[in-house]
Amino acid sequence: MDITRRRELASQLLDGYVHGPAAATQATARALAKVAAAEAVVLVEGISDQIAVETLAARRGRDLGAERVVVLPIGGVHAIARYLTRFGPAGAGLRLAGLSDAGEESAVRRGLASAGIGSPGTRADMERLGFYVCVEDLEDELIRAIGAARVETLIDSQGDLGSFRSLQRQPEWRSQPAGAQLRRFLGSGARRKLRYARLLAGSVDLDRLPHPLEAVLTRA
Repeated sequence: MDITRRRELASQLLDGYVHGPAAATQATARALAKVAAAEAVVLVEGISDQIAVETLAARRGRDLGAERVVVLPIGGVHAIARYLTRFGPAGAGLRLAGLSDAGEESAVRRGLASAGIGSPGTRADMERLGFYVCVEDLEDELIRAIGAARVETLIDSQGDLGSFRSLQRQPEWRSQPAGAQLRRFLGSGARRKLRYARLLAGSVDLDRLPHPLEAVLTRA
């Protein structure tokens, strides 16, 4: 596949979403502009998580805008306490839900406690409050749900299979499981991470959604 076609495909996948050096700040600002009219806010770490949640909601026939649900990429878990306080019972009193990676779980628990939402001691306690933890991260959940072979087919459809094979040949990745190789490849580069968030969310079987995604969509 020539470079022009690859760029066209990438542009189509990112239509409607910001990308580039200032993307994180811009994405947060765009979402915050919608919160004034919102009834519910789904807090996610970054734009790739936002893309996945919104793509899956649309595939389920939901119009989050009409439902007054905003998916807010907060630009990193360090900001979660601020947004929980701003939109939770001590602030706007909106219905809240959220997704986090396993490595961020303790920070989310602290944020929920400091915002007066609850003091979850376990992951089950977090889920009762509407906050769900991905095993490793959202990409890992989707790769396992879709299967490594199907994800490779997606990569091939975008003209990226050669680059993935190059990663597989690297000494540090050669002996790693396919799922770990795919997760590393899809997460290397902000633009690639965003593109494949949409592709993965668009390809996973809706009746096989990973639990955190199924749960947060139900809660939102």
